[in-house]
Amino acid sequence: MTENDQSNLSRQMSLFQAMQAIIHCGPISRASIAKQTGMSKQTASEVVKLLCDGGWVRETGRTSGHVGRTATTYELVPESALVVAVDLGGTKLRAAIVDLAGNVLAEQVEPTHPKGGAAVAKQIGALSRAAAESKRLSFDLVKIAVIGCPGVPDQSTGAVRYAPNIAEIGDIDFAAEVSKALGVPCKLENDVNLAVLGEHWVGAGQGNDHLAFISLGTGIGAGLIVNGELLRGAGGFAGELGYLPFGSDPFEPESLRVGAFERVAATHGIRSAYERLTGSEADVPAIFLRLREGDVQAREVIEKTAAYIARAVASISVVANPGLVLLGGSIGVQPELLEATRRYVAQCFPFPVRIEASELGNHAALAGAAAIGLSDLHTALFAKSIPGAAVSLPVPKSALTRKAAE
Repeated sequence: MTENDQSNLSRQMSLFQAMQAIIHCGPISRASIAKQTGMSKQTASEVVKLLCDGGWVRETGRTSGHVGRTATTYELVPESALVVAVDLGGTKLRAAIVDLAGNVLAEQVEPTHPKGGAAVAKQIGALSRAAAESKRLSFDLVKIAVIGCPGVPDQSTGAVRYAPNIAEIGDIDFAAEVSKALGVPCKLENDVNLAVLGEHWVGAGQGNDHLAFISLGTGIGAGLIVNGELLRGAGGFAGELGYLPFGSDPFEPESLRVGAFERVAATHGIRSAYERLTGSEADVPAIFLRLREGDVQAREVIEKTAAYIARAVASISVVANPGLVLLGGSIGVQPELLEATRRYVAQCFPFPVRIEASELGNHAALAGAAAIGLSDLHTALFAKSIPGAAVSLPVPKSALTRKAAE
């Protein structure tokens, strides 16, 4: 490395350290930045000027309550760059605009386009722009988008495999189509992986570096954080819980398409089990309502579902030993299912397992998308060439709505 390269790296490191101090401690003076980062006061002043000139930081006032001269304080300009966070589901599509501080400035939701594929990619672009327009935000400030989707994103082809509830996204370069629709770089991630990241950042899993999130709804999946790191596995398949080989026959062709466990414990399986018992059709919310009204058949179906889910919790626990298991999704957050699952886990697994409901509800994946987008954006803007730079995200003052009811 040349002397010039070393100088540039040193300046970049100072920029990154100063920005992290401002993000977490702002409003903050240049003297305090120097003290926290170990850089000289002159270097701190030079770096803060660069950040102010770039529009990333602004003066916010002067220190008070201290003996002697006051000092100018600085804070992040949250709206200086924006992230699009998207949660793509089989039935609903959510798009949010997030600022550099992690605050959600706008959000829109609508039914997922039934054609799937390129039509959904265009829908993501239109819905994201509509969200920005609803709050009069300039879409030109959007620098990156993170899309949470069911199944397994293939980073080499841009397709999304094993997502049977959304047509054609496994047959095209879906990532490229979304990037084209948005006009910014796009990253695809499994939606349940994003959910566990969201809960770890601002939800029920804060501070827990051994965390499992099980999503139960139209489909089934799990996200795992081990030693503080998201576990994806060799091919990105880690957490595809719906394919656990129990519940229904794992050797039937349908189990290869959907998953043996998912066939009995997700929405379709619960509805089918209730119809077999009663001869009448009902959606899952209605089945839970009937359970609360004393319907014996509804209770039988939910109890049997909870017993299957307990097997899944035990399977994860014996392999990864998480400190906390969160149940999420439209089915997983139901209190009757949570209570029954705890009871069955205690009967089939010899070690204690802490099981709670998701705190972020239907916004967990959106929060995770925001976390990844912000981490990548802060790294690109302020860390750049610094090897192994670790961005520490702030906890937003205006967090995503928690426990939002569908």
